[in-house]
Amino acid sequence: MKAAQIVEYGAPLELREIPDPAPEPDGVVLEVLATGVCRSDWHAWMGDWGWMGGQVALPRTLGHEIVGTVRAVGAEVRGVRVGDRVTTPFHLACGTCAYCRSGHANVCDNMQVLGFWCDGGYAEYVRIPNADFNCVHIPDELPSVAASAIGCRFMTAFHAVTEQGQVRPGEWAAVHGVGGVGLAAVQIAGAAGASVVAVDIDASKLALAKEQGAVHTIDASVEQDVPAAVQNLTGGGAHVSIDALGTRATVVNSVRSLRKRGRHVQVGLTSAADAGEIALPVDAITIGELTIVGSHGNPHSSYPQLLSLVASGKLAPQTLVQRTVSLDQAGDVLAAMSDFTTNGITVIDRF
Repeated sequence: MKAAQIVEYGAPLELREIPDPAPEPDGVVLEVLATGVCRSDWHAWMGDWGWMGGQVALPRTLGHEIVGTVRAVGAEVRGVRVGDRVTTPFHLACGTCAYCRSGHANVCDNMQVLGFWCDGGYAEYVRIPNADFNCVHIPDELPSVAASAIGCRFMTAFHAVTEQGQVRPGEWAAVHGVGGVGLAAVQIAGAAGASVVAVDIDASKLALAKEQGAVHTIDASVEQDVPAAVQNLTGGGAHVSIDALGTRATVVNSVRSLRKRGRHVQVGLTSAADAGEIALPVDAITIGELTIVGSHGNPHSSYPQLLSLVASGKLAPQTLVQRTVSLDQAGDVLAAMSDFTTNGITVIDRF
């Protein structure tokens, strides 16, 4: 099969012919229909996350936002059949540890991260372990390109907004960084009844945030004091502020954008510039009784609610997809992410 692989950090991906995968006894093999190109892929391509044990081993096939048709099934699989169209959370889980059993498979003790710790969907075929737990059936009415957006960015934003952020009708939500995750957060927070302020340094991204329902936008390349601007627009600060990027500026701006007893949700992971360590305004957190919470992926148990909202039309991940490309163009998309010139979600749909 064809696969686009990292063979050197930061170097162009290589399009290679590698052996077709075979399913594990509890797993399946998918023929990939669509794969999103995510900023997390960029981090892997750059060799980031060694500070938390997350640097990918080379060579590696990226791709963790996948939709595929089941082509081979292991002998122990009971709930997934050849011909099924499925997606899977990027955090492949065991289904048996205490976190999985309590509905928090997104922090599974035995997690494998698709496209990072095992080969992913920048390929014609991909192997998925523990298929009965990890495969999520896609409704017929949801196109594969749209469904691939759910695999990481949309479902990550859904968990951040609805569970970790607990966004409620009538509240103000600020979203810092409106790439794929941030745009999804704007849409989902708006659907939850919040008024959204979107913050970015790119006017075209802010225009997309407006299309997704942002009430106000702030250009951080022009605005000298982002927190003050958020405070002014929201009449005292956001109830919930989400950092979807993971830089020193966005983390601190997000925390300082909150009103008293507000909730900061950290979604974006850092890059080499910060290596996982960012100083926080602790006194402001203490005096304002602010809540700081992390948000990783989306529990498997939340997929039925997410998919029902998509099926009802209340959420529309397909509106975030701005471009589709072929497998041999994936490396060009990653390179464009280095200077933040990609908009929305780009999906590989030709293999």
